[in-house]
Amino acid sequence: MNKFTLLFAFAFIFFSCDTKQQADILVINANIYTVNDSFEMAESFAITDGKIVEVGTTQDIQKKYKAAETYDFSGKTIVPGFIDAHAHFYGLGLNQNVIDLVGAASFDEVVSRIVAFQKEKQLDFLEGHGWNQNLWEVKEFPNKEKLDSLFPETPIVLTRIDGHAYLVNQKALDLAAITTETKVEGGIIEVKDGKLTGILIDGAMDLIAVISPTISKEVATKALKDAQEICFSFGLTTVNDAGLDRRIIELIDTLQQASELDIRLYAMVSNSPENLEYYLSKGIIKTDKLHVRSIKVYADGALGSRGAALKEPYSDHPGHYGLFITPVSEIHDLAKRIAKSAYQMNTHAIGDSANSVVLNAYTDVLGNTNDRRWKVEHAQVVSEEDFHYFKNGIIPSVQPTHATSDMYWAEDRVGKERIKGAYAYKKLLDIAGIVALGTDFPVEHVSPFYTFYAATARKDLKHFPEGGFQKQDALSREETLKGMTIWAAYSNFEEKEKGSIEAGKFADFIILNKDIMTVAEDEIPNLKVEATFVGGKLVFKN
Repeated sequence: MNKFTLLFAFAFIFFSCDTKQQADILVINANIYTVNDSFEMAESFAITDGKIVEVGTTQDIQKKYKAAETYDFSGKTIVPGFIDAHAHFYGLGLNQNVIDLVGAASFDEVVSRIVAFQKEKQLDFLEGHGWNQNLWEVKEFPNKEKLDSLFPETPIVLTRIDGHAYLVNQKALDLAAITTETKVEGGIIEVKDGKLTGILIDGAMDLIAVISPTISKEVATKALKDAQEICFSFGLTTVNDAGLDRRIIELIDTLQQASELDIRLYAMVSNSPENLEYYLSKGIIKTDKLHVRSIKVYADGALGSRGAALKEPYSDHPGHYGLFITPVSEIHDLAKRIAKSAYQMNTHAIGDSANSVVLNAYTDVLGNTNDRRWKVEHAQVVSEEDFHYFKNGIIPSVQPTHATSDMYWAEDRVGKERIKGAYAYKKLLDIAGIVALGTDFPVEHVSPFYTFYAATARKDLKHFPEGGFQKQDALSREETLKGMTIWAAYSNFEEKEKGSIEAGKFADFIILNKDIMTVAEDEIPNLKVEATFVGGKLVFKN
């Protein structure tokens, strides 16, 4: 070998040692559920500019890439960032500063929490959230008498757990000018023995808006940041907020653009004349973090407050059918108007009558156009003759923890026959091909692990019932993980950018303390997120 050949050989070795591609981050030695089309496993991936550039084995990725930062997860389980397909993100944040009534076992406990809160805060207007009469020994709506005696000069507004009923005191009623003669469309002002009880259901709740304190920009900003902190701790990287006004949507965009809010949000626009006029004419709004392309409509109320619209009377309230918040004819007209735009129509439908009306309106307006991805939010009680509508590209967006929260009293509401078509997630999946899964927080707990457990085991946190509630409608673990990731992304027209760990997608992923796909069933609710990444950025570390 001459001198020239020797120098060439050394040069070749030198340059070949530096042929690795530069990435920003390498993730290695992990147990990765990619949730791609084949549901493949992987060990490693490389990230550049917030997106995944390649997925493979640790050996292959390290051989091909170098990076300034490497995370060695030593066999820990990684899944795509969870997507909550139906929640109230902004509402969760606001609830951090009101009286927490969730889980109160009696109305006396509700009152004691209010007294303790006011003793500390001394506010001029009291708000609480989360009371649920179905948890009490006497499962009846409370009345305002005790609140009137304790707080005669302080208005009080207490929201039921489902967000579809208020209990207010007389001071609040007086300020809102509500009397026994007040009429309201799409709601109920409860009157017993000629007197107001303080219960306002669905449309009647709007009458209180005129006396509610104005939420400042500072308070709204704090609420959004508080909600983000909670969501990241549970591995949620995208949240669908089911009902936002323009003011909050624009605030979210401002905070995201200023890098003060990292979470990705799919905003459903609240159905008001002003919102409709603005957004339908403006068109889709899309950034890396914010997506505005759907209108949230309420067909009916909630089953727990007997506001869900049923075809036949409530089994535990003869003669009462529930109510439509949006008149039936208006639902059809809204569908026509929204269909002329690029927007989705996402409609809250709980009762079998509401589901039937919504499904018929969707089908009539969309015809054979089956990729508009319009959603039925909740699809909670569906008649046997209406399930087939979901074959037409209509997406059921459901919340599994509703089944395990409601199972103690739902059959009382609808009877033995109708309950068979309630919370029927497996049947909906078999017909629709996908289900988008969410929590509906703060109606239910934020934890996606509770969602996962309710979907697969059909049990509550007490591991009841032993065999699972209507277990024939349980989802498999693979189906559930898809419903919380790639199917939820698809329902948002975002399946090409998130929902799985694949090249070209955002590096949104979470590290779990145990393998969610193999851990013992009853351990699922106790799983923990060890780290959450959004766009390759570490946003939460346990």
